[in-house]
Amino acid sequence: MNSCACGSGAAYAQCCAPFHRGEREAADARALMRSRYAAFVLKKVDYLWRTLHPDHEDRARPRNEVLAALREACSTHRYLGLSVVDSDGPDADGIARVLFAAKVFRVGRDLSFIELSQFARDDTGWRYLAGQGRPLAGGTAPEGMSIERFLELRG
Repeated sequence: MNSCACGSGAAYAQCCAPFHRGEREAADARALMRSRYAAFVLKKVDYLWRTLHPDHEDRARPRNEVLAALREACSTHRYLGLSVVDSDGPDADGIARVLFAAKVFRVGRDLSFIELSQFARDDTGWRYLAGQGRPLAGGTAPEGMSIERFLELRG
């Protein structure tokens, strides 16, 4: 069994592959976030573009420019692990949030981070709207981290 890069423990063929191939949409924001992480690992840049919400800032840039930047990130970074820390929503405005920690390296340099991502639905399904992140050495979230605690630390 080839485990899915999203860290679910399931086989890729039954986990994120159907999303990446466009056969299914993620059922919720948490599943979309996991599938996007797996897409970075597997260099599925078209999927990353497709799952950006129409209001995401990158949608205002030329598609080929964004795809080139995504290819660069996928090729030069090593994605070594994902941990979903907390999630909530959708709220009254339809926004769901997912707090996750990612272990990422580039040429031996630790670029791990923790991010609070926002997701909203478009006419097709859940899409990545925005995120606020901060560096996280080692890619492991501190004990007791939650969305509320993350927001308190962001000040």
